[in-house]
Amino acid sequence: MSKKQISTKHAPSAIGPYSQGIQAGSLLFISGQIPLDAQTGELEQGNISTQTHKVLKNLKAVIEAGGGTLDQVVKTTIFLKNLSDFQAVNEVYAEYFKAPFPARACVEVARLPKDVAVEIDAIVNVS
Repeated sequence: MSKKQISTKHAPSAIGPYSQGIQAGSLLFISGQIPLDAQTGELEQGNISTQTHKVLKNLKAVIEAGGGTLDQVVKTTIFLKNLSDFQAVNEVYAEYFKAPFPARACVEVARLPKDVAVEIDAIVNVS
């Protein structure tokens, strides 16, 4: 199976040796997005809700660059610096996804790139 790189200037460029997304067959694998502004390169300031909105907008931009939509997301992983932020992140998340909701994991981690509070990745079925 071949793989195709997915990229967009509407989401932050990769900050390491990885792609914003990869398409393999009918699946898009979207790399973890953080609350970074694609145009300025600056981190989104504000509370966890504000940062989560930015993360999900970045995620959406990469998904759309691959020809998908948020409705086609089948799995996400949320990485939180502080699991106490779970409820606030969950409330924002529910604004972007509707039933049937994607499968999901949420884990607390010691540290994330650029020391952000939240990162989310996704798998999307574009068939």
